[in-house]
Amino acid sequence: MGEPKIRSVGVVDVTFGENVTIVEPVNLYGCTIGDGTAIGPFVEIQRGAVIGNRCRIQSHAFICDMVTIGDDCFISHGAMFINDPFAIGGPGMRNREVWRPTRIGNHVSIGTNATILPVSICDGVVIGAGSVVTRDISEAGIYAGNPARLLRRLTKAPRQSQPTDEAAQLMPGAQKR
Repeated sequence: MGEPKIRSVGVVDVTFGENVTIVEPVNLYGCTIGDGTAIGPFVEIQRGAVIGNRCRIQSHAFICDMVTIGDDCFISHGAMFINDPFAIGGPGMRNREVWRPTRIGNHVSIGTNATILPVSICDGVVIGAGSVVTRDISEAGIYAGNPARLLRRLTKAPRQSQPTDEAAQLMPGAQKR
């Protein structure tokens, strides 16, 4: 019988801003996390991902390499980001040349179990729970469905968030590092 390779989850080679809150267990490696951001349990953020300031990343979210998330964003439970669109007819098998980047603007909320393919999403967008975003979004609004479609335009500018220590209040028992 063979022996498995056992790898531990943890926080390795991460660049943190000020006042970041993490609820363990998490798997964060080689990524950048901005000021005042809160990360819930069972989240994986891979090497090369960049999370902006004052974001909330809820439990069970997966944020892969080549994803950039702006400031004041909310990523709900189980949201998944994809960087490999299977452009060669199957998985790229760690071949970064076939992967594609994802850019999320500021003040974007992504609902529970949404899947975000390699796209660009502008500022001020809400993605509904369970949606699959397959194309760039260039107009602020509420989008939902598979594929995600515009349900309603949003014209009011998003409120500018102020950096606070409220993340610790939202995630009781969290310890800062």
